Amino acid sequence: MNNNIADIRIDYRQRSLSESDVQSTPILQFSKWWDEAVIAQIEEVNAMTLATASADGIPAARIVLLKGFDERGFKFFTNYESFKGKQLAENPKACLVFFWKELERQVRITGLVEKATVSESDEYFSSRPEGSRLGAWTSPQSQVIPNREWLENKEEQLRKEFEGKDITRPAHWGGYIVKPVIVEFWQGRSSRLHDRIQYTLGEKGEWLIERLAP
Repeated sequence: MNNNIADIRIDYRQRSLSESDVQSTPILQFSKWWDEAVIAQIEEVNAMTLATASADGIPAARIVLLKGFDERGFKFFTNYESFKGKQLAENPKACLVFFWKELERQVRITGLVEKATVSESDEYFSSRPEGSRLGAWTSPQSQVIPNREWLENKEEQLRKEFEGKDITRPAHWGGYIVKPVIVEFWQGRSSRLHDRIQYTLGEKGEWLIERLAP
């Protein structure tokens, strides 16, 4: 068994990506790659790294789940009072990263962030399983709590309070949309000479498509 971390590497050889292959907008290109990732049956295909930063530039990153995308951008849901919610309130910018290793692909999205509409948040919240809806009320996300028992006791208390009632969306929970300004599509290639195609949003809403050096 080789325990030398520096020796761990894979030579990517599956596919290529050229300027002539890509769609006219990053959303169309993402949709194409998304469909291929779904067909490939990648486990938790919607898992993405969400990177945020506070007003003073201190970064933080975590894995969240994509819950939708359209021409406006990429949507996820969370507790607005969580650490990431507070960072987004201070500095409404974010970066998303998808890594689909089975296809040797990565997508990096940098954009501006705004809250989803109340109706969008309500609609998605009502589609969640009962336990997840109850969990949104139970957890003071990112805050220090005494122990696991405290959380379980609070959940049980809320379960009794909501018994026979609709579990409505709490005001502190809802969606965000990351509106892209730069999107990079990365396709692994042999000898680390990877393909990188970048879309940059222009002042008039047009997309500039360029190749980056690997």
